[in-house]
Amino acid sequence: MTAATLLVELLTEELPPKALPRLGETFATKIAEGLKARGLAPADAPFRTFASPRRLAVTVAQVASEAAAKEVTEKLMPVSVALDAEGRPTAALLKKMAAKGIPADSVDTTLASFERRMDGKAEALFHTAMVPGAKLADVLAGIVQDAIKALPIPKVMRWGDGDATFVRPVHKLTLLHGADVVPGRVLDLDSGRTTRGHRFMSRGEIDIATADAYEPTLLAEGKVIPSFAERRANIERQLLAEAAKQGALLNEYADLLDEVAALVEHPTVYVGEFEAEFLAVPQECLILTMRANQKYFPLFDGAGKLLNRFLIVSNMQVADPSNIVAGNARVVRPRLSDARFFFEQDKKQKLEARLPRLAPVVYHNKLGSQLERVERLEALAGAIAAQLHGDVAAAKRAARLAKADLVTDMVGEFPELQGIMGRYYALADGEGQVVADAIQAHYQPRFAGDALPAGNVAAAVALADKLDAVVGFFGIGMVPTGDKDPFALRRAALGVLRILIEAPLPLELPKLIDTAAAGFKPGLLTAEGFAAQLQDFMFERLKNLLRETGRDGAVIDAVLALKPARIDLVPAKLAAVEAFRALPEAEALAAANKRIVNILKKAEGTPGEPDLALLQEDAEKALFHQVVEVAPLVRSHVANEDYTDALCALAGLRAAVDRFFEDVMVMAEEPLTRQNRIALLAQLAGLMNQVADISRLSA
Repeated sequence: MTAATLLVELLTEELPPKALPRLGETFATKIAEGLKARGLAPADAPFRTFASPRRLAVTVAQVASEAAAKEVTEKLMPVSVALDAEGRPTAALLKKMAAKGIPADSVDTTLASFERRMDGKAEALFHTAMVPGAKLADVLAGIVQDAIKALPIPKVMRWGDGDATFVRPVHKLTLLHGADVVPGRVLDLDSGRTTRGHRFMSRGEIDIATADAYEPTLLAEGKVIPSFAERRANIERQLLAEAAKQGALLNEYADLLDEVAALVEHPTVYVGEFEAEFLAVPQECLILTMRANQKYFPLFDGAGKLLNRFLIVSNMQVADPSNIVAGNARVVRPRLSDARFFFEQDKKQKLEARLPRLAPVVYHNKLGSQLERVERLEALAGAIAAQLHGDVAAAKRAARLAKADLVTDMVGEFPELQGIMGRYYALADGEGQVVADAIQAHYQPRFAGDALPAGNVAAAVALADKLDAVVGFFGIGMVPTGDKDPFALRRAALGVLRILIEAPLPLELPKLIDTAAAGFKPGLLTAEGFAAQLQDFMFERLKNLLRETGRDGAVIDAVLALKPARIDLVPAKLAAVEAFRALPEAEALAAANKRIVNILKKAEGTPGEPDLALLQEDAEKALFHQVVEVAPLVRSHVANEDYTDALCALAGLRAAVDRFFEDVMVMAEEPLTRQNRIALLAQLAGLMNQVADISRLSA
């Protein structure tokens, strides 16, 4: 049972770059798990993941050639089936023993080796035997095949004359245990020890002497950095060093760095340049062209302005890179020329004049065209701006023009620039800065952590855009289910919530939903109860959003249980409940509130106002007077949004509440007395639960 490092490598054609890190991690993890599950590697055996454009590989340390034998106990069958009335083996037991390879030369001896014990309600026979451990040579190919099946591959392909399928053609299979080749066949390939390095810089086919020599051999002879993480770090070091040498900055580059690291095996960074005249084009267009089409890293000055230089991550290291640099500059020039052409052509027609072209563009077959949507957005943005005491005319104008850039040549070529180009074209048309900025910002926030729209006009248009979407699709019954959300309604809902809570904006969510719904044609939104369903959906998103900030779940539940209309007030209410929970009276009051809620659920009819004349016990009179005394103070604090003071004022009721439940029988036999006490508790509950449902704090 020799222990050594194991190497598994699949040499392939170029793998999908965006999927490469995940493919590498899954491949390595599944192989390591398969070895450990079969006892061929310790549970804590370390493994290394390798993923380059043309290979998936893993090395696992401390892998044995054969797993240790282990004692295995298994149930054979119930005793009532296994033995006859004289306690002799039945034919069923003998057949089972033969199938399991249990010798039956001496039945008495065999029976003595069985264990009889209860299995549920019946007694059963159990057999214990030493089972030989798995042999690496016997199981490794199966482990690799299982790992391949587990890879997140949406579509496979077939190559050559065989039946093997994979995300890309596979050319070689390397299975090395220490210095020995492990025999096996996977994807119609027999295992060996040879691999290939860089397409152009390698010396040809490479023999891997041992599994431990895999990485250094590939680097030295194959000119390949096989580790994705190390290759990425290598590229990043080169990029930062070259940017500093150029006196420039890279700005955001992480996503592109991941993609480029999956495209090259031997990265080398060079500096390219384009004509400064192209800088007259909006820099977002140039940046997108360089990043998306050419995988270049744009360079910026300290103010974030694009420079006419960029960094190239080449897969070749040469003494004289002039041809590489010139070739890349030659390739990018037509792309930049196209961007300039689109920009100049688009400016010849104003955004307002493009609106009729939105009429044939379908937004959704049940919700109408993009032009119909623009009309709804215009009205809704104006209504929201009015509630915010903002510039209604500017909000309506921005909403009217917000989607016009969808029919421009630039956005047709680069959909990622929608909104961004709308801003540039609006400014070129002579629109005001506020309107132009709102056109760009109305898509924000587009993802977690994205910036919010700045100012009431931009916020109004952004809210209108997202509310129209969630209300419209919920109104026609197109609700997200499971992990399916084709219309990105979860993202839209989170956008609404983030704007309301982080801006913050003093708007009522139910009113916003109703206002948005009113903008659709009568009879269009037919889903029953969609407004309430949408509100529940948004509060569920809000609950998750708040939990991500580290807030206590019970505190969040207590505040959101009341479904506050003003989302902007939620943070203050959470802080108040957290402060209240720290008070010594909190636990007792929360428990009492829970008791009150349960009593009120069972009460018949609607409790009215408590009648002082019907109060009998000193404890209920004392509670009544304290409630009457503290109620104006609590309501005043709530009205002034001083939620912490409101809840702290309630803490003074603890003694009276405790005494009430000790001395007073709420469910008295006399109907008027019983109803009056229920009314007193209802009044107390209404007072205690103005900020949050305090009963949710009780364990």
